[in-house]
Amino acid sequence: MKIPVEPAEAFRLTPGKRVLFLTKDPELIRRQLAGEDFRMEDIDPADLLDDVNTDTMTPAWVCFRHRPEDLARDAYAGLIVEGERVVPTDALRDGNFEVIVAGVRKGVGSSRETAVQAEKWSGIRMSVAASFAPIHGQNLINQGVRLGTYDMVARLQKGEEIPFDEFLEGHDPITREIIRAGGLFAFGKALREGRASVPAPDTSERPMTMAEKIIGSHLLDGPGYVKPGDAVVARVDGGYSHEFTTAQVHTFLADEFGEDYALPNPDKFAVFEDHLIYADGVPRMAPFGDQIQTLRDMQVAFQRHTGVRDYSATNGVSPGICHQVAREDFIDPGDFIQATDSHTCMGGGSNALAYGVGTTEYAALIQAGFTLVRVPESIRFELTGALQPGVTAKDVMLYILLHYAKPQKTLNRVMEFGGPGLFSLSMDERATLANMATECSARTGICEADDETVRWILARRPGADEAAIRAQLVAPDAGAEYTGGVHAIDLSAVEPMVAHPGDPDRGIASDPTNGELVSNLSTVQIDIAYGGSCTAGKRDDLDMYARVMRAAHEAGRRVADGVRFVIQFGSTDVERYARDKGYLEVFEATGVEIIQPGCGACIGCGPGVSETEEQVTVSAINRNFKGRSGPGRLYLASPLTVAASAVTGYIAAYREGMFLEVSAPA
Repeated sequence: MKIPVEPAEAFRLTPGKRVLFLTKDPELIRRQLAGEDFRMEDIDPADLLDDVNTDTMTPAWVCFRHRPEDLARDAYAGLIVEGERVVPTDALRDGNFEVIVAGVRKGVGSSRETAVQAEKWSGIRMSVAASFAPIHGQNLINQGVRLGTYDMVARLQKGEEIPFDEFLEGHDPITREIIRAGGLFAFGKALREGRASVPAPDTSERPMTMAEKIIGSHLLDGPGYVKPGDAVVARVDGGYSHEFTTAQVHTFLADEFGEDYALPNPDKFAVFEDHLIYADGVPRMAPFGDQIQTLRDMQVAFQRHTGVRDYSATNGVSPGICHQVAREDFIDPGDFIQATDSHTCMGGGSNALAYGVGTTEYAALIQAGFTLVRVPESIRFELTGALQPGVTAKDVMLYILLHYAKPQKTLNRVMEFGGPGLFSLSMDERATLANMATECSARTGICEADDETVRWILARRPGADEAAIRAQLVAPDAGAEYTGGVHAIDLSAVEPMVAHPGDPDRGIASDPTNGELVSNLSTVQIDIAYGGSCTAGKRDDLDMYARVMRAAHEAGRRVADGVRFVIQFGSTDVERYARDKGYLEVFEATGVEIIQPGCGACIGCGPGVSETEEQVTVSAINRNFKGRSGPGRLYLASPLTVAASAVTGYIAAYREGMFLEVSAPA
């Protein structure tokens, strides 16, 4: 399976080919699929669909097909309105479309490159949007798909051709060479054959942010200074893939370098069996059992072929979610980590620079040992004060999503967290801040380090060299420049937050006088409460669930009738911790369902997914895109709010003593 290469030449619409406008009105999309054509001058960009997420482009069940030509058949299968697919099977492929047009932040969500492949193998040669989520935009470039503008669409529809050089505008020198070559693998081949080169950075000494310092220390030609926009080649300290993505990595490497390909540093990288560990138990995943097993088998083959670290399940039990286990086992301060999942940024809680990439980019970097980086801009959050009782880091991130991510202040930037307020948070809570940077459409998140950072790592790695770890700690330089600005957040002013179904940035706060959520959310009856995922399956999260359920038990309460409360551990370490603390007995006594580590319901592949559109879930996962965790409506909340809601039967923020009061809604 060779990736088709888009030649470096002017672009024009092929005779008979069309433009598809993804509009907020689904009927307009259906009319285009049926053969009607619209023109750019007749489309108001405000009417185009914003935040088209990768779950919409390729839902989990589509990703079970690792061959792009197969998954392309169900491109945009997740675009569902009133229970009906807007884009039926084969509709995009059979519609003769070459250009697809969307609104702002196209490609938000996961790093799944299948979203790009579904478009490309359906015939799409140009993707157009007001802005792109960073990983998705890079995936498009890596696959050789042109990134265009609304003006280009209008010109194409008038019969004009777009000169090739226009597609290079605004890109760094390395990205221009990738575009010129027609994609990342083609560029890599040109680099190996001496037909392309990588210019050395010429940035002079300057104060740097944490991300800039880590990139500067990893330059292939030795440490140096970098600034935003610099295109550099950097060494990668480690990375990982999971059974959702490894099959494509294996296939791409075999196709590009031959069946006997080898990795230069396999001990730096790992595979995890975590995402699909419970897929067999979800009824709606049953039809895809053979495809899922193929993905598992191909990951085993990849691990045996390459010798990378093996985190496969033992007796059906996963060691844990890759992001949680990676921070426990091998991510250190100052590391540069790349992996095939958008929540790789969770490693930033440990003072590392970590972010997700597509399968093409990952395959290229593990084979080479280095990767191409455009130094990102940074935005700093200076945290002060301390959280009030009942408020968590998840609430802080929902606050940031509402006030900073929604207006695109975090887009494609590194979210740097620091200040005395940060150090009032535990390492697990800091990991939550870094984890949800991807929901902000940021490049990643990174936290400053302190003694607690070192203590936490040493507690999990007996024999680790404390001096070596301290030597790797990274702090921003005085005078570092933040293109996105420096924003002060008083943690004591943050209230419990909940995000409405559909998008993590649709947040609302609670009324601090009584814990009832505004907009009458106390009238929202729930069917499912879910606690787990990389965001909310850590030790501290289990502390929170147990705190609420112990209070409920002492008040003679338990999980409300008609509600299913599922808690899933983030790793076997977290499970042992909960067992040693006596939490399992509390959960059993109060009607909580406990399941082994894994991703599960967060990606629609485990207990806790909704089964009907009428069901309502309150969940501590990281994103709530429609259909991601079942067809029902899903509210995002903190572990405390999720547990409290499980007991009351409706969405409610947790307050001490609340279960001793009359708590049924009016």
